[in-house]
Amino acid sequence: MISKPAFLQGVYPFEGSGLDKPGPLHPDLAYTPPPGTTAQALYFRGGNSTDELVTVVLLRDGAPMRYFPIGARASTHVALAVVEDVDEGSTLELHLAAREGLSGTVVVDLGLVEV
Repeated sequence: MISKPAFLQGVYPFEGSGLDKPGPLHPDLAYTPPPGTTAQALYFRGGNSTDELVTVVLLRDGAPMRYFPIGARASTHVALAVVEDVDEGSTLELHLAAREGLSGTVVVDLGLVEV
């Protein structure tokens, strides 16, 4: 079986709408497995430039799938080690939740593999 890596990654500015109101960071942070493939998330890494907690939310077809809190001026690395399959036709998106009015920059790197 041949596998191919895929990534949702980059450095993005944000302005918070509330910790209970995650919003999209950028249109580039959406992924749908190509026809005939299944994707598996391998890891998430993230960094936060602000002095407050932010949370990156991984959505699957619009519903929260995983939450990745990132502390103030901190980073996180979460090994997902093939937790579950994402079938073709499903869409993954990275959103961000932060205190209303909080602005800063977040670094995100979600590694996937297509099989």
